[in-house]
Amino acid sequence: MMQPIRFRMGASEWSILILLSILWGGSFFFLEVALGELPPLTLVLCRVGLSALLMVAFMVITRRTMSKHRGLWPALFLLAALNNAIPFSLFAYAQTHIASGLASILNATTPLWGVIVAHFLTADEKATPAKLAGVSIGIVGVAIMIGGDLWTRLDGDLTAQLACLVATFSYALAGVYGRRFRTWGVGPLEVATGQLIAATVLILPLALLIETPWHLPFPGTQTLLALAGLALLSTTVAYFLYFSLIQRAGATNALLVTLLIPVTAILLGTLVLGEVLRPRHWAGMALIAAGLAAIDGRLFDRFRRRPVGPAQTG
Repeated sequence: MMQPIRFRMGASEWSILILLSILWGGSFFFLEVALGELPPLTLVLCRVGLSALLMVAFMVITRRTMSKHRGLWPALFLLAALNNAIPFSLFAYAQTHIASGLASILNATTPLWGVIVAHFLTADEKATPAKLAGVSIGIVGVAIMIGGDLWTRLDGDLTAQLACLVATFSYALAGVYGRRFRTWGVGPLEVATGQLIAATVLILPLALLIETPWHLPFPGTQTLLALAGLALLSTTVAYFLYFSLIQRAGATNALLVTLLIPVTAILLGTLVLGEVLRPRHWAGMALIAAGLAAIDGRLFDRFRRRPVGPAQTG
């Protein structure tokens, strides 16, 4: 019997969300490194192609097979377009014009689109004042973490920034669309594998026709390592976790990961590179935590459910 979606996440769902934020936070760094030698579509092709090979190899080794559900592959191709081909290409293009930090900030608008899309396209993930308030608070927190130079950065390449926003809207559509595989009995591993195969098929002709990658020099060690991290960690492992989270906690909750990505990026910079956290970073993280708490709802329920003392009688 299929377990119901837990829209109020527990410890295991929050753990997956945090791990996802670390894996996808690293993707912006890997992209920045790899784009030094590879054009956008070729980079995306390498990312999804390598990830598809890894997923297929795992399926073969573990003797798993794809579901025979009618209509599965057309649905996977649409999911691949919304979740891989379109957003990956747009973000790769954008990062040839704007910094990876700004791209990750714009990526944090995804849960706002997710709340809106889920409200109109689902019956059980309607927008609530708490959700809207929580996402808005979280986005303000992201902006505060970046500081006063955010507005200067937003005066940069407008086309690249719009590309990021279109990509986040596509992610939101994909998050809601991806829910259907659960009702078909298709597991997260099958969805991730099929999606990456389909994405490779979609991107391959575009990369070959537009960028003729066979004319490019062979990439250096740094680029190859970035591709490995991008394919193995930020795509293969991340998508298995992502579709697991959608099936367990719903699309709106899964898309909250994009609010955490700038937080993990700054924390990793502090722990790994010795960067110093400034007061605005702590303030921004506090607002993001408040936003997530508002969306989760349990903290506020405790205040609403406080027992009321006996009525006074005169």
